[in-house]
Amino acid sequence: MRVLIVSWEFPPLVVGGLGRHVGQLARQLAAAGHDVRVLTRGSRPEPEQQRIGPVTVWRAAADELAIDFGSESVLAWTQAFEHSLTRAGLRLVAGWQPDVIHAHDWLVAQTAHTLHQVTGSPVVVTVHATEHGRQQGWLAEPVARAIHSAERWLCRDAAAVIACSRFMACEVSTLFQLAPEEIRVIGNGADPEPAEPPAGSARPARSYTGRPLLVFAGRLVHEKGLQELIKALPLLRDELPGVRLVVAGTGQQLADQQDRAARYGVADLIDWAGFLDGRELARLYAAADLVVVPSLYEPFGMVALEAQLAGAPVAVSDTGGLAELVEPGVTGLRFVPQSPAAIAAVVREVVADPAAARRRAAAAQHRARQEFGWTAVAARTAEVYAEVLPVRPGSQ
Repeated sequence: MRVLIVSWEFPPLVVGGLGRHVGQLARQLAAAGHDVRVLTRGSRPEPEQQRIGPVTVWRAAADELAIDFGSESVLAWTQAFEHSLTRAGLRLVAGWQPDVIHAHDWLVAQTAHTLHQVTGSPVVVTVHATEHGRQQGWLAEPVARAIHSAERWLCRDAAAVIACSRFMACEVSTLFQLAPEEIRVIGNGADPEPAEPPAGSARPARSYTGRPLLVFAGRLVHEKGLQELIKALPLLRDELPGVRLVVAGTGQQLADQQDRAARYGVADLIDWAGFLDGRELARLYAAADLVVVPSLYEPFGMVALEAQLAGAPVAVSDTGGLAELVEPGVTGLRFVPQSPAAIAAVVREVVADPAAARRRAAAAQHRARQEFGWTAVAARTAEVYAEVLPVRPGSQ
């Protein structure tokens, strides 16, 4: 099958979990024998073609426009980016006819729609998140309403829609007036084994000594909930001397979160690690006494899954796709969203009973390896492609 994947991020240009997902999906589909081309943005003033393993990547030119990818200018940035992406896509399909076009999120909606009109190939859409969810249901601002309308148009115009969790499928069905049976649920995949540290280096060990190392990983935006974890630290520092938090990630709220840590008197307890690649994250998870995922909105929960695969104890907000990844007391712990006191309580529970934490971590690791391997995820995705292919004359 000839598969054209259209995504606004693809390694090494990765902003969040979407980029890692698309990168792995493309490689696994190609390994299964499909002819996979990826259309994505580039960082150079001219378009590029690359061969990354078995995948052909077409990177659009980065036009020299002074438009930031910020909250106020995101629509202008997207319009400019899609203009370049569409130009590259039209050149791609001029010499190669895809059987299916797989679009990832609203930022590529116009490109996917244009390529569908030119080629006639059906479009499959994966919704990784919605603006309604990111804004906690508040769509009062023009930018938010515009993004919401783009998401709705993309989904309602698609031959099939994929959601990454049952929670996400319900949200998409409700928001965009799609019948539940029109939406396929395929969870994100993850590497079956965490990356190993470089040869000769010591693998860090968890402490379980009453001086826990807590880890937060993710983009520094409001919906990821780091602010709630910071607020929990004053409740822990006196009873757990030496408690530390490592924050792995960057984002528009970095300065605000650092200021919050100072205001709550816990700046000395936090290490700001910045962006970490997959191997560095795996090593950090391996050292963590507890990976805390305090999201206010989370369609799936890639950080939680990756931490589980690394064998780390995990505690998550009882919301969205996170609730589907963690069975309380069996594969991890859950806590009430937006509650610093609830976060502090799960930290105390892990420190008080490290043996139970290890048992939960082992159970979570086993389940993650069984259910979220990339081979299975890619196979289920290819099944959706096959469902939307037009019937060829004489095939029945």
